[in-house]
Parts: sequence; C-alpha cells; structure tokens
Amino acid sequence: MFLREALQGTGVAIVTPFSNDLGIDYPALGKLIDFQIGNGVNYIVSLGTTGETPTLNKKEKIRLVEFTYEKVNSRVPVVVGIGGNDTNELVDDLKTYPLDQAIAVLSASPYYSKPSQEGLYFHYKALAEASPKPIILYNVPGRTGRNMTAATTIKLANEVENIAGIKEASGDMAQCMQILRDKPDHFLVVSGDDALALPQMACGMEGIISVAANALPKDFSTMIRFCLKGDYEAAKKVNDKLIEAYELMFAENNPAGVKAFLAELGIIKNITRLPVTPLSKTLHDKVKAYLQKEPKMALH
Repeated sequence: MFLREALQGTGVAIVTPFSNDLGIDYPALGKLIDFQIGNGVNYIVSLGTTGETPTLNKKEKIRLVEFTYEKVNSRVPVVVGIGGNDTNELVDDLKTYPLDQAIAVLSASPYYSKPSQEGLYFHYKALAEASPKPIILYNVPGRTGRNMTAATTIKLANEVENIAGIKEASGDMAQCMQILRDKPDHFLVVSGDDALALPQMACGMEGIISVAANALPKDFSTMIRFCLKGDYEAAKKVNDKLIEAYELMFAENNPAGVKAFLAELGIIKNITRLPVTPLSKTLHDKVKAYLQKEPKMALH
C-alpha cells in the first residue's frame, strides 16, 4: 500500500540535458529538477527512456542517478529506470546501481526481442527477485514491439511479491480497464500516455509518469490533482489547453519534442544524441507559437 500512496499524482520521466560537446549538462539538469519540484510534480523518474538512456553509458547512468539524488535532496521520491532486453545484464545492474535512495525501479519491457507472454513473465520475475526495490512494470508496445497483456500483468501482480505496479502505455483502454478491474489492492497503476491520462484516471488509475510535465509541470500536475479529487470538469479545462502541446511533443520524436519546449523556456539547450535529432524547424516554430499563445502554461 505504501508505494500506491507515495507515487500517486504526477511523476516526470526527466530528460537528460546535453551540452554542446554532447556531455551531460549537470547545471541544466539541476535547473530542470528544481523546475519540476517547484511547480508541483510529485516524484522524479531518473533514467527513464525519455532521458535517452539507450545513448548513455553505464558510468554516465550511475553518475546521473547520484546527481539526481543529491539535487532532489529528499524533497520528492525518486524512481530509477532500469530496463532493456538482456535479462542477465539487468539483473547485474539491479545489484550494482546506486538504488539505496530510490523508492522503486521502473523497468521497460524488452525491446526488439518480442518475447512471448511467458518470456515477459519470467523476465520480470527474474528482475523482481534481484531488485532491492519494488519493480514497476512498464508496458509500451509502441516502442518495444510487444504488448504485455492484462492477463500477464495480473499474473505478475499476484504471483511475484516484489512487483508493485505498472506504467501502462499500450493506449488500449479496454486493456487498461481489465487491469484496473482485476489487480490486487496493493498494485499501483499509472498512465504512460499524457494525452490519455484524464480518461484513464477516470477509470481508476492513480496518476501518470509523464513526458509533457517536463515542460509544463505546473499545469499538468494541477490537472492530475483535479482528477485525483474527482473534479473532472476542472481537469478537462486544463487538459483542453494542453492537447495541442501533446500533439507537438510527439509529432516527430520523443524527447526531441519536449526538449524543444524546454529550450524555448530557457531551461536546457536543444541538443539530442543520435539517432535522435532535434525537432524540425517547421515544428519548432509551432512550439514557439504555442508558448506565445499560452504563456501562463509555461510560468516558472
């Protein structure tokens, strides 16, 4: 029950700012973390896939997590992302990464391999047995190429003690409702789709791990709080203004879209690591226009 209480509301899968030499820009990361916490985000997710983790080496990942702990300084919980398609390597990471200050581990399903449902079950079972912290499943078939079914999720929730929740980003509302109907009481269910967060919370989800909140933390977290209170009329008014931002952020690539927003807000430089490239000029101009049209959405 503790994790469900601690991770209600808005978590943000924080981007990794880069400097001109493509190194990690730690001053910008510190500024971004303060921006999140100061504008009402409930917890930080370090090393999420939005942080371009496939392009970070192990040394960079460890230092990034340590810096995040130092900067957050216990103001909000920190979740650490450890996912991939090599189960044995992830087991080693779970034993060696600095997880002492993390509240949980978020682990994306294996990509490219497209394992069977049985493969997904035993993959996550192995991670849960190795992890010193509770595991939050992350189902994102649009990225991994394989959906984890509601039946597999519920089996893991019921049979594997150290699996405590799921970030569900299948975009399948029927699947989401099946999980919410059948899950055990202790199991945390959060959205992984910014544009679907409002209706998914109306179905019973307890929050979101967001991309959009990187750039619009105040308004996004306000919208989620309205949902938690059951005030969906107020939530819709905020969400209606955010819909265009969602479209712009995901039109080409994540995190190129949200990095363009953050660059326009003066928080980070608009730099990505290949194979991700910055937003096209045409779309970037639309980002500028949105922020000029909705200046209150970007107050910080």
